[in-house]
Amino acid sequence: MEKINRLKKIFIKEKIDGYLIPKNDEFFSEYTPTHNDRLNYISNFTGSYGFALILKNKNYLFVDGRYTLQASEQSGKFFQIITFPKKMPFELLNDKKLIIGYDPKLFNRKTLNVFFRNNKCNFIALKENLIDKIWKRKIKINLGKFYRLPQDSLGSFYESKIKKIISLLKKKNIDYQFITASENNAWLLNIRGCDSKYTPIPHSHLLIHKNKNIEFFCDLKKITPSVKKYFNNIKFKNFSSIEDKLSKIRNKNFLIDKNTCSVFFEKIISKNNKILNVDDPIYNFKAIKSKNEIKNIKAAHIHDGIALTKYLFWLKKNFQKRKITEISGAKKLYKFRKKNKSFKFLSFPTISGTGPNGAIIHYNASEKTNRKIKKGDIYLVDSGGQYEFGTTDVTRTISLGNSNRRIKNIFTRVLKGHIAVANYKLKNNTPGYKIDKMARKYLKNIGLNYSHGTGHGVGYFLGVHEGPHAISQNNKIKFQEGMIVSNEPGYYEKNRFGIRIENLIYVKKKKNRNYFENLTLTPIDKSLVDKTILNKDEINWLNEYHSKVYKSLKKAMNKSEVIELKKACSAI
Repeated sequence: MEKINRLKKIFIKEKIDGYLIPKNDEFFSEYTPTHNDRLNYISNFTGSYGFALILKNKNYLFVDGRYTLQASEQSGKFFQIITFPKKMPFELLNDKKLIIGYDPKLFNRKTLNVFFRNNKCNFIALKENLIDKIWKRKIKINLGKFYRLPQDSLGSFYESKIKKIISLLKKKNIDYQFITASENNAWLLNIRGCDSKYTPIPHSHLLIHKNKNIEFFCDLKKITPSVKKYFNNIKFKNFSSIEDKLSKIRNKNFLIDKNTCSVFFEKIISKNNKILNVDDPIYNFKAIKSKNEIKNIKAAHIHDGIALTKYLFWLKKNFQKRKITEISGAKKLYKFRKKNKSFKFLSFPTISGTGPNGAIIHYNASEKTNRKIKKGDIYLVDSGGQYEFGTTDVTRTISLGNSNRRIKNIFTRVLKGHIAVANYKLKNNTPGYKIDKMARKYLKNIGLNYSHGTGHGVGYFLGVHEGPHAISQNNKIKFQEGMIVSNEPGYYEKNRFGIRIENLIYVKKKKNRNYFENLTLTPIDKSLVDKTILNKDEINWLNEYHSKVYKSLKKAMNKSEVIELKKACSAI
């Protein structure tokens, strides 16, 4: 509370009634470095998305359904937790005439419009970040160099990607595209970096002119001579020169990325230029993986399947013999992954939750919450890795000798939803929201549901969460060949248990017909399945899936693991 009070004292000097604090830093990436996590500093909230609104007499923390429980536990003492879209921030400010400050480098116009439209408050951009005024910390400067992807891992050469962009700019009569998303620059130039703990992104901004003139803004210490030599047609400049560059451009048509272009940059551009209402096309280009990328991703999933399956066998064999906790279990899984030479690092913090902790959707075990994995519980582990070259994300829920009939019933209904997604008959124009309905159908039949989307896009040795497509209630993007998406229905009962079954799947085309094919290769716990609830097609799907898992993984298993794998993958 002391930190919040120190912040509120600054309100008088700044002549404001409130202040907005987002999770992201100026790069708008999914995982914010600890030293830039201002939301965590002020609220103790560790989730990957949310923002706080601190008023003189009230503190609000806004999160989506994934984080309601977590936010209540971490921040509920000093903040009122609001889950959007159930309740939107603008609803709380309806009749108020407040002056609310924010850092224009940390917000984009889109976020402000979605969450704070149609109210009488005045939102003002402040020159200094108010959290930085009260938070004295050491900034860890990461000097990890940017690097090029090897030729045999490429989807296509960077020159052909730039041609696509230039062609689109000319077609739409756009002079400049300002690319502010680091992952989009990574995709465009086939480069990666070390600027995030879980995503190999190179923090950067890029300005591309329709005449092919390209300027790349970054920390120049991260550009090696070989990278500079390879991209000899690109000018590499320091971040500090962006403002000056953008200020000097006049009377031009601009394309910006509404998801990651800050209010700060947008104001500079719009002062002397016109920003056109066109979405950054890179999101769509990036979402469609090439045949070579899919081939490499499949290899990554075999590596990952081996590690996770070995871990689950080890856990079931040992949890009653020795003390295994959520944290020590996650560390053991990391060790199994690390044995593979092509494993680089985790693709997100491992969610390792047993019993009631499994009900916290994006649970992150701490010394305070760490539970022992014990008999009678069900255990949920959601994890993934970054490999050369592919990104994985998989969830398994396993029984630790739990024989509760209701839990088996719910697990089987989650499985039925999972199979319904995997078997969905895709048409040429199928959007995510139609598939999402099928995933929830069998839970809804008994009055249950879950508060997160059913699936998110996944990058190619990039972000584990990647748009624009998704399987969710409002997503209207049409699925196309080469798109990867997660398939992860679940169910969560507060203070009791959590269930989720997640595979990654991709859109494959055969004889002019699109369908989903599984990428993930790890057994689904049959001891939690009530066969009587499954129909013949669902039983066939599960048996065929397990047959594929067995064939794909058996060579990497030792003698005792092969026996376990055979049991885990036997037909029901």
